Amino acid sequence: MTDDVAVLGAGMHPWGKWGRNFVEYGVAAARVALADAGLEWRDIGSIVGADTVRGGYPGYVAGVTFAKALGWQGARVASVYAACASGAQAVNTARAQILSGLADVVLVVGADAAPKGFFRPAGGDRPDDPDWLRFRVLGATNPTYFGLYARRRMAVHGDTPEDFAQIKVKNSTLGALNPNARYRKAVTADEVAASAVVADPLRLLDICATSDGGAALVLSGMDFARRHGVADPVRIRAVSTVTPRYPNTVLDLPDIATDSAAAVRPAAETFRESIARAAYEEAGVGPEDLSFAEVYDLSTALELQWYEDLGLCGEGEAAKLLREGTTTLGGRIPVNASGGLASFGEAVPAQAIAQVCELTWQLRGAAGDRQVAGARVGIAANQGLFGHGSAVVAVR
Repeated sequence: MTDDVAVLGAGMHPWGKWGRNFVEYGVAAARVALADAGLEWRDIGSIVGADTVRGGYPGYVAGVTFAKALGWQGARVASVYAACASGAQAVNTARAQILSGLADVVLVVGADAAPKGFFRPAGGDRPDDPDWLRFRVLGATNPTYFGLYARRRMAVHGDTPEDFAQIKVKNSTLGALNPNARYRKAVTADEVAASAVVADPLRLLDICATSDGGAALVLSGMDFARRHGVADPVRIRAVSTVTPRYPNTVLDLPDIATDSAAAVRPAAETFRESIARAAYEEAGVGPEDLSFAEVYDLSTALELQWYEDLGLCGEGEAAKLLREGTTTLGGRIPVNASGGLASFGEAVPAQAIAQVCELTWQLRGAAGDRQVAGARVGIAANQGLFGHGSAVVAVR
């Protein structure tokens, strides 16, 4: 176990399609987080940016881009790119700086201005890049993968399109209560079923959008928090950034083939299961200790998969958990009380940071109408392309 890191401030720029530069969203979120922490930008000893790589050259140096926009003041800087796990990697980098004594207080920022439609590969031919290949050779866009994964759950576990629709119904109901969400309208199962088919069996309302948005955190050591007058802050107790193990026998983006298990026995757990286990082990907790969870619901079917990967239920039991109301607000383990990506959409570098913002507000008891009663331990989990694990455990 490691020492805890305090969350002094959390802030977001609302998600949407605003048509502006990603830097504006990140700066706005940073200022909200700084105000929440009761600190000025000049008080920050280091800034860590989660990169966006679609905004031209400045997108590759997001940390210093945000530092420049906030005003040069000499802070240390770092930039992190790990696809959808960028935010968690940025939190981990900030935590390492704090625990090593390099900085007392660190600002973490992520923001994106996403393209219209689904994500596509950057320009140029890259025949040795599996992400480029799955688009160009197979036509396997993200929605195609989501549809295949949903079909697998239907075939292996008996999940139904009606189960998938209930995930959207649950998350849209909660997103309607979140002022930072892009979509603030509850939808019905009938509306999900009536939306256009995108990648059978998934319909438009089963799949998250691409969005603009930003999120930021102010993190510090516990001594700094106490000197700052915060005796009982929300604390980050674990950050998991593990990679897969060979052989990897579960098909996953961007790879278009699995490893052979003929010579080497596969690990006892899948990659996503290992992400959660590493976080639990570091935090000294288990799934039975969780008050709530935030997971990366790129599609409705993928949220169900996370229930099993986090150990909230056994393999194949996720739909049963959903049907029983266990994962809705008021249930034993609410999942995506924020509304999830169903309500926000993807702003890739910001989303894992936004998840920790939600952990913070829930653990403070400051989540308003979507508050999880008695929240004490929360986990945020997602997975970054190319084998980036991402999970954060926060406690109060």
